[in-house]
Amino acid sequence: MASSLLDLAPVVPVVVIEDASDAVPLARALVAGGLPAIEVTLRTPVALDAIRAIAGEVPEAVVGAGTVITPDQVTETVSAGARFLVSPGWTDVLLEAMQASGVPFLPGVSTTSEVVALLERGVTEMKFFPAEAAGGTAYLRSLAGPLPQARFCPTGGIGSANAPDYLALPNVGCVGGTWMLPADAIAARDWGRVEALAREAAGLRMLRAQV
Repeated sequence: MASSLLDLAPVVPVVVIEDASDAVPLARALVAGGLPAIEVTLRTPVALDAIRAIAGEVPEAVVGAGTVITPDQVTETVSAGARFLVSPGWTDVLLEAMQASGVPFLPGVSTTSEVVALLERGVTEMKFFPAEAAGGTAYLRSLAGPLPQARFCPTGGIGSANAPDYLALPNVGCVGGTWMLPADAIAARDWGRVEALAREAAGLRMLRAQV
């Protein structure tokens, strides 16, 4: 894995899997398109099975678990093969579990005080969520001055149109999004379309390299 989770790819697909049989072909399409870091959210009953399948059958993928909100979920997802963890927010109990997991993690923040509290605890990489609703690029730009050591993966309301604005910020390492996973393409199992959209998203790496 790259030295930082935020440097694996410019975009981390946020995946909601309803049918476990979709997990492997979906992951293969994303990897083929240049997006190896895949966040499978714990929003469906098959999420753990999906993580397990991707970890076992798509070794070139770096599969992680999203919407992690309890210590038990930390244990379950890492046991299933998750190589990173993402939470929408954090508490001391959840943070301790993630720190003890042995895998990289991105605790969610949406306020300056939360960022400072994490910095106090030695955490410098975070998820900014819900990005657009919490202030978007203007908010993150304001944090870069007083808190330059904090780096973010903004997620929530980000698409192909505004992703470049986020990636142009010095304190943004990558963004999370779902736009390369349109519902109709998933329903039709059109993995070629998913791969093509992933490739377009991966092309934002060039923009990231210019910042």
